[in-house]
Amino acid sequence: MNKKFIFFAITLVLVLIASMTLAIMIGSVSITPLHVWKVILSKISIFPNSIEADWSRSQEIIIWQIRVPRVLLAAIVGAGLAIAGAAVQALVRNSIADPYVLGISSGATVGATAVIILGAFSFLGIYALSVAAFLGSFIAMVMVFLLSRVGGRISIFRLLLAGMAVSFILSATSNFMLMMSKEEGGIKAVMYWMLGSLAGAKWSNILIPVIIFLIVFVLLWLHYRHLNLLLLGEEAAVTLGVNLQQFRIQLILLVSLLTGVLVAVSGAIGFVGLIIPHIVRLLVGSNYKYVIPISALLGAVFLVWADAIARVLIAPEEMPIGIITAFCGGPFFIWLLRRNNYSFGEGD
Repeated sequence: MNKKFIFFAITLVLVLIASMTLAIMIGSVSITPLHVWKVILSKISIFPNSIEADWSRSQEIIIWQIRVPRVLLAAIVGAGLAIAGAAVQALVRNSIADPYVLGISSGATVGATAVIILGAFSFLGIYALSVAAFLGSFIAMVMVFLLSRVGGRISIFRLLLAGMAVSFILSATSNFMLMMSKEEGGIKAVMYWMLGSLAGAKWSNILIPVIIFLIVFVLLWLHYRHLNLLLLGEEAAVTLGVNLQQFRIQLILLVSLLTGVLVAVSGAIGFVGLIIPHIVRLLVGSNYKYVIPISALLGAVFLVWADAIARVLIAPEEMPIGIITAFCGGPFFIWLLRRNNYSFGEGD
């Protein structure tokens, strides 16, 4: 096992635990770390009466019903978007691709807007938003993937143009649905949702994202060799025994499913899948055996802190978390383009 990987993994686990603890403490009501962990342990312990209940009922509600679900969801969404970005970058063999840049998040937004404004998929009940967001992200991914191919190969230039074009079209579709809607409450909900927020986090909507994240994480990690081979190019991957067409379809399905489910509960949070995998490759190299788990941990830490900043920056109001990630991701994207000197020419 790579010693550098073990070091970063252990370090990030400890940083994540500390970050989540601090994020739970932060807010209009100050809470000590001792109370945070006492309440948590009393809820998950098989011997809850063994912990002295020296906290108030209001503190318990704030910690367990409000802040813990939100911080957990931030960690799951951050980890999920990070590994989705890493998978997309392997798929297209380029480090400037992510679900947001390629229009996948816009596709999920269309699906979610259709549910909120038009009541689509209402027969699915509480699963309507997740299903619609998945279908939207999957359709967007397929469109971009097909439009970016030239002579059987993916062109970076066409990839970015296709991603922007599809994203613009889908954003216009969402805006059109908003303009046609006469329900003021629905419009406000969609507009706030489009900017990204974890304010709606509660125990009832965490289970599905956790399950989907774990499934996709395990599948991506088990196929790390295939992801590594994709980086070598199509000819090398086929020569070494990868069923390229089938694996790409599987990868598109997994990324679309994960992105759709996460966007359904958090809104359109951009650039996490762009920033995190690139930083991880600088730390541990390009081997996806290490990139996938470290991306998940670093993505979780990043979004936990982004959400904490969003809560306190303009308190008592709350800033949409998508604004925080955009402020971080935009300059990083520009730096990445300048650093790699992309010319978008025929050789791309």
